Amino acid sequence: MEFQEKLIKLNQAFENKEEAIRYCGRLLVEAGHVNEAYVDAMVQRDADLSVYMGNFIAIPHGTDAAKKEVNSSGVAIVQVPRGVNFGTQEDPKVVTVLFGIAGLGDEHLEIIQKISIFCADVDNVVKLADAQSVEEVIRLLNNVE
Repeated sequence: MEFQEKLIKLNQAFENKEEAIRYCGRLLVEAGHVNEAYVDAMVQRDADLSVYMGNFIAIPHGTDAAKKEVNSSGVAIVQVPRGVNFGTQEDPKVVTVLFGIAGLGDEHLEIIQKISIFCADVDNVVKLADAQSVEEVIRLLNNVE
C-alpha cells in the first residue's frame, strides 16, 4: 500500500462527523482516486452503518453502489488532535484519526484489514494522533505491511 504525502493532513478540526467524512472524500477527489459522487456515498455509508471502528479511528468509505466512482485505490489519512464525535451526545465516540479509503474491486477490504490490524493496538493510534510530520505518519504506517 502506497501512502501519498498529499493525502495525509495533520492537525485538522471538524464541527461534526459529516464534515470530517466529506473532507476525506474531497482529498480522494482532488488526488483523482474517485469521482465527486463518491463523497456523498461515503456520507451515506456512515448513515447506513457507522464507519467508527473503535480505538479512536474511523474508516470512511463509499457504498457498494459507488464502486463505479472509484478510479484507483487510495487512502486519505486525517489527524484530528481535538477529536470529532462519531457517536451521539449521550454516547460519544471520539475519533482522532480518519482513514478515508477508496479501493478498486475488493482492494478496499484489504486496505481496511491492514488498517484495522495496525489500529487494534491503541498505542499505534496514539502515535498516529501525536505524529508531528507527514513523514512520521508514513513511517508508522509502513510497518503495517
